[in-house]
Amino acid sequence: MAKPDFLDNMIDKRTARNPEFPKLLDAARRRRELLRALADQREAQRRSQTALAAAMNTSQSFVARLESSAPDAKISTVDRYAESLGFVVQYHLVPVSEADIPAVVVHQPPPADASRSTSVTAAS
Repeated sequence: MAKPDFLDNMIDKRTARNPEFPKLLDAARRRRELLRALADQREAQRRSQTALAAAMNTSQSFVARLESSAPDAKISTVDRYAESLGFVVQYHLVPVSEADIPAVVVHQPPPADASRSTSVTAAS
């Protein structure tokens, strides 16, 4: 087993003060996965942050912050981002006992000549 590093020590200290801290970290991880998946879709569509910002009626710097450091993005903002890329965000309630399943699943639209869609699961 690897020797604990600074981050491990910090998590241990925060958890000692607040037993809910690991749950907060997990929630933040899931939000970041969603925002990363959206940024990946933007890049796959070869759209710039500036172009996406115009579609969202916001600034490029706002999109950059959302993609890189948004600690707690509003649901309406995430919905606008997804819609600007041609997607809709759907929410699923998952029992805590199954929380290890992927937090984000991106369904790609089928090619014009395909009869069914495929899905891509974001890596955890």
